[in-house]
Amino acid sequence: QVHLVESGGGLVQPGGSLRLSCVASGSFLSLNTMGWYRQAPGKGRELVADITSGGSTTYAGSAKGRFTISRDNAKGTIHLQMNSLNPEDTSAYYCNARAVFGPLYRELEAWGQGTLVTVSS
Repeated sequence: QVHLVESGGGLVQPGGSLRLSCVASGSFLSLNTMGWYRQAPGKGRELVADITSGGSTTYAGSAKGRFTISRDNAKGTIHLQMNSLNPEDTSAYYCNARAVFGPLYRELEAWGQGTLVTVSS
């Protein structure tokens, strides 16, 4: 079982910045790819950015150049530094992790509860 806890959401003015964090805990052997997704009201969930255990990153087009994902494998945490925020970034942001469990090294996917980001003046 893996438990993900997000933090760092809130209200920010256009052009501002926020840093989201996600901490993973549980009885897993390791964590593979971790990432951030977002879902705005009435829309589907979409990838914002993800990062492998080796540090390779993927960004959605809307996030490139503005958002930076980082990871601390020892602590089981990821962060999303979001700069130059605009109202279109308003959404619930969800942490996602693929955790490996023994003894068969099965990979299971987990989601956090989400943290709300509101960009408004």
